[in-house]
Amino acid sequence: MKLLKNREISVTLILTAAIGAAAAAACLFIDPRASVVCVLLTAAFAAVFLVGAHRRYSRMARLADSLDSMLSGAEGIDLSGYSEGELGILQSELMKLTAKLREQTSALRGEKILLADSIADISHQIKTPLTSMNLMLAALGEDDPEGARRAELLPEMHRQLSRIDWLVSALLKLAKLDADAVSMDIKELPLDDLVRDSLAPIAIQMELRGQEAEVSASGSILCDRSWTAEALTNIMKNCSEHMGEGTLHIAALENPLYSQITVRDEGEGIAAEDLPHIFERFYRGRNSSAGGVGIGLALARMIIVKQNGTVKAENAPEGGAKFTVRFYKGAV
Repeated sequence: MKLLKNREISVTLILTAAIGAAAAAACLFIDPRASVVCVLLTAAFAAVFLVGAHRRYSRMARLADSLDSMLSGAEGIDLSGYSEGELGILQSELMKLTAKLREQTSALRGEKILLADSIADISHQIKTPLTSMNLMLAALGEDDPEGARRAELLPEMHRQLSRIDWLVSALLKLAKLDADAVSMDIKELPLDDLVRDSLAPIAIQMELRGQEAEVSASGSILCDRSWTAEALTNIMKNCSEHMGEGTLHIAALENPLYSQITVRDEGEGIAAEDLPHIFERFYRGRNSSAGGVGIGLALARMIIVKQNGTVKAENAPEGGAKFTVRFYKGAV
């Protein structure tokens, strides 16, 4: 019998038989009938033990088969038949373990798909300006006695190089945030200072476009100054690029729950089909500028969320796109 090959079972039966034999021998001196009773009781106890052990090990074997099926990727495995008892706690913990393993497997599969898509998008975004530069270099190699072609192409090459530089810088920042390798230096600072810091990098761009900024800021905010300014700059730059001459409206305030910054432009607004995807990486909406690569808003959202904040995009009733950023003072 396969069960008797189990060392635990065989040792227990041997000990039971030895104790029964000793008891029967002792009873033999008192009353032979008592000795028979001892033998029968010993046999009954051994039989009950064997039946119980057989059921227990059978259930354990079925549980092992179920786990093998789970590890093989089978779905719909039912472990509910293991009620409270010696296997009940094990069943409960195994259910937790398998649920966690499936969750991690699903997350890893999603990350693998996202990584493949991201690599493809990055390759495309870098390849586009490089192709343009190769064509311009070929054109520069042609005869151009007066240098007119050279004067025309060099500024464009500089623009493409700047685009690649910005793209690589943004991708490195995204990678750091993804890897949780960024340590935020959270400090309290005036909202007005943060807004001014954020506007500074795009001041020349706005001036060339005939745009101005209307700022209303009061109160303070708890955040990392440089990273948050980076996020707000990307949002303001996006608004500036999607409107012509006009005013960029920026309002910042603080209340007991959160510090809020709103940025509203006077452009055409965001298309309804673009709103659900506007913060996705490499997503370019219907009204995207020709030089956009779809990273700025995704980077802004990651920076804000990492600091217990939220960002929402919508179309303002007054017209134009409106971005609302909130940094909460407690957990949300």
